[in-house]
Amino acid sequence: MGEITIRAARPGDARAIAKLDVETWRTTYAGMLSTSYLVGMSERRRELGWRGVILREPRDVRIAVEVGGPIVGFGSCRFFAGEVFTLYVAPDWQNQGIGRRLLIALFRRLVASGRRSAIVWVLRDNPSRFFYERLGAHQVSRKALPVGGAAVEAVAYGWRDLPGFLAAVSSEDREPEP
Repeated sequence: MGEITIRAARPGDARAIAKLDVETWRTTYAGMLSTSYLVGMSERRRELGWRGVILREPRDVRIAVEVGGPIVGFGSCRFFAGEVFTLYVAPDWQNQGIGRRLLIALFRRLVASGRRSAIVWVLRDNPSRFFYERLGAHQVSRKALPVGGAAVEAVAYGWRDLPGFLAAVSSEDREPEP
């Protein structure tokens, strides 16, 4: 496995993001969400959605790319709400620091947009939610989310001081702004 670069997404990345989006949903949420919902996910619809998001504001979507290789992770934020909306890493690339680097890049975008805090919603049964706790987030809320025709329990994790968080991360975690 090679060197990973974090950069802003481009419209041409939408297909690869959509493929990884569907793949990670199917592997992460198997047993949590209905099989019919997961099987029915459309890479084409996701591609169109991601292309639209990237065209509206490419700085809000970050991807992790293996140098000379595929997209291995992606994340997005909504700066108007201070929300990390997505953060996924390909199963074979997890536990290598890519999620942390993507999250830091998204936090940098939020801070550059004037946000001092952030929130991310995670399905309660997703074991990856502890990733956010290890990075200093605290549970701040709970709610039922409608997914595939069923209500699924979600928890919100929050960071109150993004500038402080970013100041505390080591320089090796800091990605240059594209």
